[in-house]
Amino acid sequence: MKLKTKIHLLTTLLMLVILVATNSGIYFLYEKFAYNTEYSQLHTRANDLSSTLSQLNTQTNLQQVLRAYMPAGGAIYVYDGENLKTKVQATLDMPDVTSITYTMPTIWMDGTIVDITLQQSMEEVESTLDLLKAILIVVSIIATIPIFLASLALGRLILLPLERLNATMRKSASTGKYEKMDIPAKGGDELAKINRTFNMMMEKLEQHYQKQQEFVSNASHELKTPITVIESYAKLLLRRGFDNREVAQESLQAIANESSRMHEMVLQLLELAKNNEHMDIHIEQLELAPFLNKVAAQMQQAYHRNFIVDAEEAPQFIDSDEKILKQLLFILLDNARKYSEDDVHISTAETTTHVRMTIQDFGVGIPAEHVSHLFERFYRVTEDRNRKTGGSGLGLAIAHELAGQLGITIDVESTVGEGSSFTLCIPKEGQQ
Repeated sequence: MKLKTKIHLLTTLLMLVILVATNSGIYFLYEKFAYNTEYSQLHTRANDLSSTLSQLNTQTNLQQVLRAYMPAGGAIYVYDGENLKTKVQATLDMPDVTSITYTMPTIWMDGTIVDITLQQSMEEVESTLDLLKAILIVVSIIATIPIFLASLALGRLILLPLERLNATMRKSASTGKYEKMDIPAKGGDELAKINRTFNMMMEKLEQHYQKQQEFVSNASHELKTPITVIESYAKLLLRRGFDNREVAQESLQAIANESSRMHEMVLQLLELAKNNEHMDIHIEQLELAPFLNKVAAQMQQAYHRNFIVDAEEAPQFIDSDEKILKQLLFILLDNARKYSEDDVHISTAETTTHVRMTIQDFGVGIPAEHVSHLFERFYRVTEDRNRKTGGSGLGLAIAHELAGQLGITIDVESTVGEGSSFTLCIPKEGQQ
């Protein structure tokens, strides 16, 4: 069964149930009110008759008095104990007619106590109730038409945006493009929000696809360059390398350098792919000063450069993943030593919400217009700069991915000719 049919049936049935319940309530309330009103009037009439009888004498025409108080279409009975003393009634005395009765004791004209019973026919009330029932049934039947039309309108109101959404998704699947919904600027209902969410999702997918295409294109271009160099020098080596030692030495050195660059680039590409997946993060308490000293010592041993740690203003402990944070620091320290011949400084500071860890180099610096692009994949400040240092333009992109995994933000400040500083803002426990 289609959703449209379900909406029509359910809404129509629901409204009919509500209508029938409402009309039934109206009918039964009116019936109860009508009977109570008639019974109250009969009670009042009996009290008045009792007062009148107590004031009569034997000379009074009793039948005339009783007829004066007789209910319409009813009767009055006077009982002396179990014996009928007198009665007066209308012509209607049929057993099929519903009636109500009221009995009360009173003082008879001769001073004895008798029971008077007033009986009233409810034929008129029943006729009114039958008419009311017929009216309510007709109203319920007639009301079914606008209810059904309303359910059609409701189904269209709900399903039309969904059908448009489905058509847009089908169009996207068939054309391979990231189609979006046309949404009124002032629409604020839930369906409009769903459409806006869909458009946001399509924009994200399109951005990711473009980034993927750009990544593949850049990776192909970057890998193509060392492969071309290796191929060129290999051919040169085949042609002249066996006869000329200098050519052989130059060719082998170039092949070794480009192979090393390509190996590093492939590892970095794999690292980026791994970081885009969900990483298992193990937050633990790290003793900050020993941790930084250990990282600096490893870098110093690997590159025979001075990495100076200043952790006097640092807190004793931080909460982070040791392995990921160490990898992040290795990338930033390696980047600092590539573009500076002087010592690299690592300093720390503390705020109420963060621990700030700054890596400062005193190298060539970065022009201001390039700072905002540093964490983009394959981005180079200048081509010569990265060729000279062997950089692939992926290191800082990996660092940015790792920082995001830990909830760390990286602030960059740089002055051309004076150096650059990369500051890690590590959130304290409970501030992530």
